[in-house]
Amino acid sequence: MPTWKATALAHPNIAFIKYWGNRDEALRLPANGSISMNLAGLETRTSVEFQEISTELPGDSLMINRRPVKGARLQRVSAFLDIVRKMAGIETRASVASESNFPSGAGIASSAAAFAALALAATKAAGLDLEEAALSRLARRGSGSACRSIPGGFVEWQMGMGDSDSYAVSIAPLEHWVLADCIAILSSEPKPTGSTEGHALAGTSPLQAARLADAPSRLEICRNAIQQRDFAALADIVELDSNMMHAVMMTSRPPLFYWQEATLTVMQAVRAARAKGLPVCYTIDAGPNVHVITEGAEAERVAGLLRNIPGVREVRLARVGGPARLV
Repeated sequence: MPTWKATALAHPNIAFIKYWGNRDEALRLPANGSISMNLAGLETRTSVEFQEISTELPGDSLMINRRPVKGARLQRVSAFLDIVRKMAGIETRASVASESNFPSGAGIASSAAAFAALALAATKAAGLDLEEAALSRLARRGSGSACRSIPGGFVEWQMGMGDSDSYAVSIAPLEHWVLADCIAILSSEPKPTGSTEGHALAGTSPLQAARLADAPSRLEICRNAIQQRDFAALADIVELDSNMMHAVMMTSRPPLFYWQEATLTVMQAVRAARAKGLPVCYTIDAGPNVHVITEGAEAERVAGLLRNIPGVREVRLARVGGPARLV
């Protein structure tokens, strides 16, 4: 019986300009472009093994952090594998095992790393050899932000006109700018409303239209700040964009409140530190945890500051990460 197996590793990413809302839910075509930074040190490692259908493997199986997974999460992975199977012209079932060294479902882009690693491992195991753009397009079908975890360094997801041109590209390599993300972990519990459900609610907010209209300007400012290594400009636009996304979340129907009390405490502490001259800014994905961006030389100092804030359980330090890769 033929078997094919591959293992891939991918990093989560932190968006400086956020992706929130789709113009096509099935294809996960974003309502606006986005810019992010891959996070080294945080990783998801995924193995995929295709086997002929048999009594031992009647359907796809999924293990996450060494625990079997059924239900909606398995169905989502199987639907993604169906795309790969169609591309490869095979019908074999797959055994998928995935492990991450950071909390999932808590606003640290776990689905981005998971589907980027799955896209690379599954295509390789199926005998496909996709170029980066095609791999990014494929990863997007599993989780929109996963397309940004395929290239390395600082990445821009071009919204495109449709499926064929909506993918991510690197706008600067990881060595271009020594930044660090000090992640203030307030909770490792999965959020009650996942990002997929949240994206579908974005259009119910009266603020979403204004957010989308201003997105091209924010993208340009952020892109220029990265290319010129201008931290002050980056800090201003990153915090503005994060605040705008959460304003949309809070005014959607029903509203989404991802922040906890300590989230706001960290935000205020970061702004106070920047006012005193420390190069630091915050951004928050769909969860309570706060990503605190700083220049690499200040990473340990910033991490120490965060550890002293009530409500911060742990601080994870991540520097600029590379692309998804086979291992």
